Amino acid sequence: MTHAPLADPAPNTVTRPYRGLSVQDVDIELTDEAIGSLLLGREIYRRTDYLALRRGSQTALVAVHAQNREPLFTPVTELRVLAGPEETVWIDDPDTDVGNASALAHTALRHGPAGARAYIVQGRYEHVNFIWRPQPIRIYVTEVIPPHPPKLFAMAEQVVAYDEDLPPIELVLDAVDIRDLAAQHPAAHYLLPCRGSGVDLPGDVSFLDTRPAAEADWLLIGCDRSRQFHEHFYDSEPSRVELCPRARINRPDGAAVLAKCCLLERGISLSGRSAIVPWGSNLDEVRVALRGLCGLPLPADTELVTAPTTQLAGTAEPASEPEPVPAG
Repeated sequence: MTHAPLADPAPNTVTRPYRGLSVQDVDIELTDEAIGSLLLGREIYRRTDYLALRRGSQTALVAVHAQNREPLFTPVTELRVLAGPEETVWIDDPDTDVGNASALAHTALRHGPAGARAYIVQGRYEHVNFIWRPQPIRIYVTEVIPPHPPKLFAMAEQVVAYDEDLPPIELVLDAVDIRDLAAQHPAAHYLLPCRGSGVDLPGDVSFLDTRPAAEADWLLIGCDRSRQFHEHFYDSEPSRVELCPRARINRPDGAAVLAKCCLLERGISLSGRSAIVPWGSNLDEVRVALRGLCGLPLPADTELVTAPTTQLAGTAEPASEPEPVPAG
């Protein structure tokens, strides 16, 4: 059986599982010729795809191929030196989970020089893995504050920390700050969606979830669901400043966005570069949303829905939403 010639890995490549990388101390010069003479025909464990060769403080990363992977140990039939000592960085960081691509990328970019191609990290439990040309996927988490950190951002961090299938991800908080909105729209009396915000604003503050007995001359800082509640409670549409994170999902830089919406009661909406989860989403839903944004296959039982239409503050008609992306 023929195989494709060994080539440079794609950016963000790591070994999965990391037993595919073997670390070996050698006493040869780490040149292509010397490495070839050492490894061609040499036995490797059948699950080994990469070798990190160490000579003192120098390290080289080598991809290896074996014609027959059935025996427990098998000779190398082809190899490619991916990065020599001048392009390979060895990093000792006992706090890094080397099975997690985001953790590897973070450690590599924090400790290693930017010009390297291969970053090899000895991390937690002294286990070792590498990441090739780390280029984390930036995902903005658009969420209301306070509280800080907001729940959706904290949940996304949890998912990135435990899901070893995800590529390297850089989470960036895009905060919708109630205090900033109030400062931009001064009012004598504010109406906020709920007491859970824990925010202190100048002037009078009421909370919609307490259902004040009488309507006041207030400014609602809230989303379309809050507007609906207000209309039900008081049979009137309030003056309103938009709070919904979904109003900010179409970023001018085209970056991916994770947000939540209280109009979405169940399911996940994936469309283009955005993922919307319900306001009371769980970790599984956030995990599926992040996988969708990264182009990974979704679980077969994923419920993909079209995001509900939203009447944004200051608009006469509900904003239209694109169709959801089908499950992969």
